[in-house]
Amino acid sequence: MAAKDADVIVVGAGLAGLVAAHELTSRGRRVALVDQENAANLGGQAFWSFGGLFLVDSPEQRRLGIKDSLALAWSDWQGSAQFDRTDDEDSWAVRWARAYVEFAAGEKRSWLQGHGIELLPTVGWAERGDLRADGHGNSVPRFHIAWGTGTGVVEPFVRYARQAARDGLLTFHHRHRVDELVVEGGAARGVRGTVLAPDDSPRGAASNRDRAGEFELAAQAVVVTTGGIGADHDIVRRHWPERLGTPPARMVTGVPAYVDGRMLDISAEAGVRLVNRDRMWHYTEGLQNWDPIWPGHGIRILPGPSSVWLDALGRRLPDPCLPGYDTLGTLRHLRTTEDIAGYDHSWFILTRKIIEKEFALSGSEQNPDITAKDRKAVLRDRLLGKGAPAPVQAFLDKGADFVTAGSLGQLVDEMNALTGEPLLDAAEVRRQIEARDLQIANPYSKDAQVQGIRNARRYIGDRLGRVATPHRLLDPAAGPLIGVRLHVLTRKTLGGIQTDLDSRALGADGTPIEGLYAAGEVAGFGGGGVHGYNALEGTFLGGCLFSGRAAGRHAARHTG
Repeated sequence: MAAKDADVIVVGAGLAGLVAAHELTSRGRRVALVDQENAANLGGQAFWSFGGLFLVDSPEQRRLGIKDSLALAWSDWQGSAQFDRTDDEDSWAVRWARAYVEFAAGEKRSWLQGHGIELLPTVGWAERGDLRADGHGNSVPRFHIAWGTGTGVVEPFVRYARQAARDGLLTFHHRHRVDELVVEGGAARGVRGTVLAPDDSPRGAASNRDRAGEFELAAQAVVVTTGGIGADHDIVRRHWPERLGTPPARMVTGVPAYVDGRMLDISAEAGVRLVNRDRMWHYTEGLQNWDPIWPGHGIRILPGPSSVWLDALGRRLPDPCLPGYDTLGTLRHLRTTEDIAGYDHSWFILTRKIIEKEFALSGSEQNPDITAKDRKAVLRDRLLGKGAPAPVQAFLDKGADFVTAGSLGQLVDEMNALTGEPLLDAAEVRRQIEARDLQIANPYSKDAQVQGIRNARRYIGDRLGRVATPHRLLDPAAGPLIGVRLHVLTRKTLGGIQTDLDSRALGADGTPIEGLYAAGEVAGFGGGGVHGYNALEGTFLGGCLFSGRAAGRHAARHTG
């Protein structure tokens, strides 16, 4: 492979790959951008995201009265990550974590602005945590949403890639699937793989895997940015950790079919070290999409704090398994509690008043007002409007997981009918909800969820646009009542290729493989697991940006 087809090959045209490609081409390096999907899928999974970005002590936070700091954010990150392999698999992850939190508290916002990425003036409070000061969770709101959602984050880097192609610095190799990393003499020299048959499927839809030929490309360096395992449920189950109990027999899928994890094992075969493969991030508030784009397409509810959460047998979940608090803690409870682990669903019970104020749906296509950067529509529909947002109303009207009723007894009957088993006892459900409703009558409460609702409403961002006024669920004026069946939704891989702070892929002996880099989800968003065991949310897109930037900058310095 003496002749070079490019200075650097970037494998994967998602956000991390596009960022790496921009860093390279802006420094005059020639890039071959290789991806198994067609041109419609530039931006990858990030295109479909809500566009959440973790920032620390931002002007947006300060304007809303939020007191944040690097020290508080680092404390939250450490309490969430719970790094316990610092002499081995977490040795680089913990360094990546510190570097990333410093980036989020420093240069990140101005760097985003430099690329034309703007933020909504409100800041969300995601992953409120496990109710311990030194445990998992965000102590303050840090979830900044990009104007344009994930589409807006991806857009400038797609534009850069297309301009670099016009300038002769970047060559797209769509429908090229990499099957082998070529490592010779301890250095990455290129890739080999399969040319797939043409496929004009729209963005996100599953495409054919028909072979149309073979290819081989050579370069001075290779950057692997091919994402995680979320679309392959068999791989998810294979690496499902014992601490999370048994994997569900049925899950919905939060990522397109091309998020198949293939390059992880291919990288291992080339001598790359994989770490923390037992760490993963799946949601418990998944819905079957009534209008699916990819196979098994699921949508995640971004819940406010007021819905009552019941297990499959109709029992209220214990603290901290509250809406919006502790994603993996809730997943662990549902999958390790013996008498419910055989069921793959849980339930929200709420009112019309709650769903109108508190329900948001993850994904660029589920938030057309923000994705279109339509400020008037955001103000009209989310702050001043009456009724549920149109995408939420569509799920109410057409979603397979929603039931509505005028009375609690009728609602429980419909919930049981939806699962085909009389698992819920109406009298026991009523007892729990009436007990909860009694805690609403005054500003004091022994109920942790009611305390959390009142605490959330002390924050102006939640009070105005995210948290319903506290009310009894059985208040007829707040109805009708709504039951929502929830599924486990596959999403993120938290482990992967171990990398140093320059995104150089490490070999089995822990030293960098010359000319080989990894960034984004395939690298655990940096270091082979920057999040540790838990994510603080808004950190996935940012991890693609940060690790892709590091890979591109270092590769540019050492090629050409």
